[in-house]
Amino acid sequence: MTDRAPLSRKLSAIAESATLKVDAKAKALKAEGKPVISYAAGEPDFSTPQFVVDAAAEALRNPANFRYTPAAGLLPLREAIAAKTLRDSGLEVSPSQIVVTNGGKQAVYQAFQAVVNPGDEVLLPAPYWTTYPEAIRLADGVPVEVFAGADQEYKVTVEQLEAARTERTTVLVFVSPSNPTGSVYTAEETAAIGQWALEHGIWVITDEIYQNLVYEGTRAVSIVEAVPELAGQTLLLNGVAKTYAMTGWRVGWMVGPSDAIKLAANLQSHLTSNVNNIAQIAATTALSGPQDEVEEFRTAFDRRRRLIVSELAKIEGVTVPNPLGAFYAYPDVQGLLGREWKGRRIETSLELADFILDEAEVAVVPGEAFGPSGYLRLSYALGDDQLLEGVRRLQELFA
Repeated sequence: MTDRAPLSRKLSAIAESATLKVDAKAKALKAEGKPVISYAAGEPDFSTPQFVVDAAAEALRNPANFRYTPAAGLLPLREAIAAKTLRDSGLEVSPSQIVVTNGGKQAVYQAFQAVVNPGDEVLLPAPYWTTYPEAIRLADGVPVEVFAGADQEYKVTVEQLEAARTERTTVLVFVSPSNPTGSVYTAEETAAIGQWALEHGIWVITDEIYQNLVYEGTRAVSIVEAVPELAGQTLLLNGVAKTYAMTGWRVGWMVGPSDAIKLAANLQSHLTSNVNNIAQIAATTALSGPQDEVEEFRTAFDRRRRLIVSELAKIEGVTVPNPLGAFYAYPDVQGLLGREWKGRRIETSLELADFILDEAEVAVVPGEAFGPSGYLRLSYALGDDQLLEGVRRLQELFA
């Protein structure tokens, strides 16, 4: 009997999402009755605003929403996205330059598919979101990590990017505010990087999904606002998941030059067709409706941000740069490594995260998921009481 043909080598090389893996493990332990506190998932604990839910419920009464609609997205939603893009990113686009996707992850996947050719090098500032390198490889590209540590507030410089650039470099990933670090580039830093990309004809894929979650008077300046001429070689990715507490609704989008967007739309027409119509109507309502609750969410995140940073900083051996965006703290924990804790010698942040889960029943994501070892990501998008209790367990563990 002939052996079965092999599975896809490309997909076999793709790693499972580390953040979802840790979160699933934490949820499984909770289901067993263990008092686990999880900082793993980047998911707001708030409910989707009621007026958005009401709009979705009303949309269920219209049979037209039960049919196929354009693969690129409903026109009212793309108009609302165009208005948001102008308002928050300083870029005027037409609805034809927008594709609505099944969450931000599909936008990430399609962006790389649209502008990466086999063997192209993609500059990937690290620490990075765990999905980026896998999406680059799925497009047959080569991720090239450019690391910036806590001493640089996790922000790369033009000099670092230029040192990493080769004749095969065609794309730069630019994320501000950052997942996993919460870092926000200044307007001047953003302009310098944008100008560098423009001069070298490099595509920029900029993930702006956290752009409205900023603190201390900070503004996340879009790279196309800082360098308007860059719009012809930039894809902007965004979605309603984080700002509007709509992670499960699965509505994201990509914005960019018409030729690149056409490629992405063609791909989506074969890949998934249109996003769920009810979810699209909900997203339209979220973007176009009152933003009062969004500000309430942001204010709560800001309170939690200040709390987690101040409490983590009390642990000897932990350094916590001040995150000015998103809802993550990314402490440098190298001072805890190379030591014995409760009879266990801990050498890496992966080992440290396992130790913390075992001993303190606290789930964190190790730095290996986002680049080099020596760091932990903690999402503070969870309730205030749990947030404080989890950090106090860490303080006690490392006292």
